Amino acid sequence: MAEVDDTMHAMIDRGRLPGQVVLVLQGGGALGSYQAGVYQALHEAGLEPDWVIGTSIGAINAALIAGSPVQERMTRLREFWKRMHRRPAWSVRTAFPDFNERLSYWTTVTHGIPGFFRPNALAHAGEAYPLGAEQAGYYSTAPLQETLQELVDFDRLNNGGLRLTVGAAHVRTSRMRYFDSRDDVLDVRHILASGALPPAFPAVRIDGELYWDGGILSNTPTEVVFDDNPRKDSLIFAVHLWNPEGAEPTTMAEVFNRHKDVQYSSRISSHIARQQQTHRLRHIINQLAVHLPESTRNDPAVRDLISHGCQTRMHVVRLLAPQLDRESHTKDIDFTERGIIARWTAGYQHTQSVLERMPWSGEHDPLAGVVLHDPSIKLAAAAE
Repeated sequence: MAEVDDTMHAMIDRGRLPGQVVLVLQGGGALGSYQAGVYQALHEAGLEPDWVIGTSIGAINAALIAGSPVQERMTRLREFWKRMHRRPAWSVRTAFPDFNERLSYWTTVTHGIPGFFRPNALAHAGEAYPLGAEQAGYYSTAPLQETLQELVDFDRLNNGGLRLTVGAAHVRTSRMRYFDSRDDVLDVRHILASGALPPAFPAVRIDGELYWDGGILSNTPTEVVFDDNPRKDSLIFAVHLWNPEGAEPTTMAEVFNRHKDVQYSSRISSHIARQQQTHRLRHIINQLAVHLPESTRNDPAVRDLISHGCQTRMHVVRLLAPQLDRESHTKDIDFTERGIIARWTAGYQHTQSVLERMPWSGEHDPLAGVVLHDPSIKLAAAAE
């Protein structure tokens, strides 16, 4: 796989940042190469995250980052995505521009991706065939387990100082579970569980319980930062692979494509709006408390009410993967070299643009607890 330009660029002064650096990575299969480009730009600017949070492919990229020495993180990411590149058995010259992409798609469906997943023949023995809870999937992720055990240092992941959180769906209760290296000892099962998307991949058992891909409940785990205890001032790079906004579909192909975007974008816009409202109210509580007499503030009941206030501020930088030419609903298994490089390059360039502008600097509404910076709006306007 060709490498993205890694020319050195200006370093970011960590002392001028508005808080801890958090990298939040959505799930989205092959679209996850965009996240690697985002990290490359941060890495080159010396902006290593303090905390990385991921779901599905986001959990895999996050584990590669957290489970590697800083100087080897880019090497590990490149090696992983090089292994993910699906090379069709042959390439055909044709007048149809997307023929080879379709050929790659069917090669992936029928043969899997070496180092990621392989077909489970018994899954086609009939819907009622007793596969067992940990084998009930159309593919086996045993190859991914081997890849992660080779590329991720789990001792470093748990003790390296970079906090890692991965999300998975508890099969029995339909509840989201976040496994956090601050509180738990994570191993390869936690990463596999976060990416165990049914019915393609089987559930993963951890401490006697089965878990599926966290993306089926919450594919954008930014909520973990907002709900953290204790909360901290944060600069959050929220990397989105599915577009929450899109045109009305007019063909069945467009319906399938838009359906996936709607399904996996996880209502991020409304979620951010709700958090902005909640954090604004917390800041308002602090402002109101200042105007109370000291005797009132010292009343135990009033102190309890004041404790619901919060001084922290979250700057959320949303980075959105682009839609490529001739992109379809199969984009999340587009492991072609063209697709991987195009998305990686986009993530790299988008993040470089953000770092040049540093939108989190300057004055902001003192009552705003969550400030959203959406460079995709500016990028779209510039392209028109």
